[in-house]
Amino acid sequence: MKVTVNIECTPEEARAFMGLPDVAPLQNAMLEQMKAQMQKTAAALDPETMMKTLFPTNTEGFAEMQKTFWGQFMNAGKNTDK
Repeated sequence: MKVTVNIECTPEEARAFMGLPDVAPLQNAMLEQMKAQMQKTAAALDPETMMKTLFPTNTEGFAEMQKTFWGQFMNAGKNTDK
């Protein structure tokens, strides 16, 4: 015997029927907190600080970055599939 039951309800009604908690307020609070933190962080970054973070000004850091780039370029030709 085969029985098919179709239930029409909203997700909120299904959650309440199954006894699951409504996490929408918690999710909204967390999203607002994350948004505020991201805006605070973005406002604190100025272009000069960002460039110093991404590209070190000391010669050792630049030499290491250059060595890494050259290593990638040299290996790029060797990894071709034929």
